[in-house]
Amino acid sequence: MFKIVPIEGSIEQIEGIYCDGINAGLKERDFDLGFIYSNEPFEIEALFTDNKFKAAPLKHYLQYESNFKSNFILVNSKNANALTGKVGIDDIKEIFNNLNFNFINPIMSSTGVIGVRLPKEKIIKGANSFILNNKNGLNFAKAIMTTDTYPKYQAYEVFIDKNCSFKIAAVAKGAGMIAPSLATMLCFIATDTNIPKNEMKKALQYGVEESFNAISVDGDKSTNDSVFLIATKKSNCYKKEAFFETLKLIMQDMALKIVSDGEGAKKSVAFKITGAKNNNEAKKVASSLANSLLVKTAIFGEDPNWGRIAATIGASGVECDEEKLKIFFEDILVYDRGKIYFDKETELKAAKVMQKKEFSIKCDLGIGEGSFTYFGCDLGYDYVKINADYRT
Repeated sequence: MFKIVPIEGSIEQIEGIYCDGINAGLKERDFDLGFIYSNEPFEIEALFTDNKFKAAPLKHYLQYESNFKSNFILVNSKNANALTGKVGIDDIKEIFNNLNFNFINPIMSSTGVIGVRLPKEKIIKGANSFILNNKNGLNFAKAIMTTDTYPKYQAYEVFIDKNCSFKIAAVAKGAGMIAPSLATMLCFIATDTNIPKNEMKKALQYGVEESFNAISVDGDKSTNDSVFLIATKKSNCYKKEAFFETLKLIMQDMALKIVSDGEGAKKSVAFKITGAKNNNEAKKVASSLANSLLVKTAIFGEDPNWGRIAATIGASGVECDEEKLKIFFEDILVYDRGKIYFDKETELKAAKVMQKKEFSIKCDLGIGEGSFTYFGCDLGYDYVKINADYRT
């Protein structure tokens, strides 16, 4: 048994981790450059987008040998350094070559506009002004934001017994270009647990399937999506089950914060699929619903248009039968195996569900035992406004 307790703050709570964020002039006023630093090398693993056009920071990371250690991560917003070719990687190396402090295998992570080279001079000047013994996770969280409306972070302490505990904390950003795999998002997770190196990637893969790979804002996969796990191992405490479950929990926390902050989003919705042939088919249905523009606009309009839901299920390519399908808005049954329960009273009840900021749409396919829950949001006018002038 183990106990998971939320604690205040974010990655600055992890022993051995220093972090902060500043304004380096990439944005007019807000923080735009942040760092994670440790006096001693930390273990690190990462998962990246499956977009074929991976951004330069991801390519730079992948040039390191496997099992390398690092002690410095530099993160900028406003510029993704994506589709910049070999010079994008060279720009990263030039930045690191001009910093006036020591580091080991430095890592860069970027988010922002695609197809523009990094403003190297501003980043170098800003990074050289860092105070490396600062512990300000909130500033770091603000520095990595793009169209986010609030900083996203969470921290837990996990108690195995009275003599054994460890901490885990995360900071993330993301509001648009959110779709699996990974969902534009960046996530930095730090822990002091004494996790074996060979279990770090397995832990990430375990946690990502029901978190960052189960959310969608707009169906667009970014070139920069990344989730990093770093371990300082300052605590001698480790229990595999406890760590894997807490890591999945904190990844789900970050994923849900991203969905709820979807560009222009007013509502977040859990698409809960049961009764599918298998879990893969359930996920396919759930993701189809979360990404359907017609479903998303119905959610925005608070219209319980169950016909759009049924049509999307039928078009998803999975095994399904209208004589076995059930559709619910939370617990309001509107369609039951060929029978329509959508009189005026039921429609009003379903519409009331859709007026909530958070709710679920449940679909039982009645075919097998497969199930999956996917998280999405509405799509309204503000999404178009934000993305129509994103570069300005």
